Amino acid sequence: MRTRHYSLRTEQTYTDWVKRFILFHGKRHPMDMGEQEAAEFLTYLAVRRNVAASTQNQALNALVFLYREVLDRPLSENIRGIVRAKRPKRLPVVLTVKEVSAILSQLRGTQWLIACLQYGSGLRLIRKRSTQGDGYRLRPSRDHGSQ
Repeated sequence: MRTRHYSLRTEQTYTDWVKRFILFHGKRHPMDMGEQEAAEFLTYLAVRRNVAASTQNQALNALVFLYREVLDRPLSENIRGIVRAKRPKRLPVVLTVKEVSAILSQLRGTQWLIACLQYGSGLRLIRKRSTQGDGYRLRPSRDHGSQ
């Protein structure tokens, strides 16, 4: 992995997924297993462990790397029989014009001005993941509403 310039964190993560795969199948060697066992493991992650789709994809990528680059036995591109983890539906939080008016009518001075500029320019206040500063920043909205 180092010769392919993967990050150390990726190497550690892939190693962890391969260990979990081997332990899941009773410490069988990966050379003695194949697509069927990979599908069973990935389905287990989605159904029994209820992992996120991105987590299941990470495990799949680790197994694909193991079989293609280490064991020189590539898995087919579409492993059959995998129950895919569900991606969560992300519903946008959108206020009606009436709701926005009610909020703006409660604000005064600088707060009113900032909120009006933010609303009028399509900016949204989002929470930052870092703990630096006040934890909020403005960014342009990706949705265009009813425009």
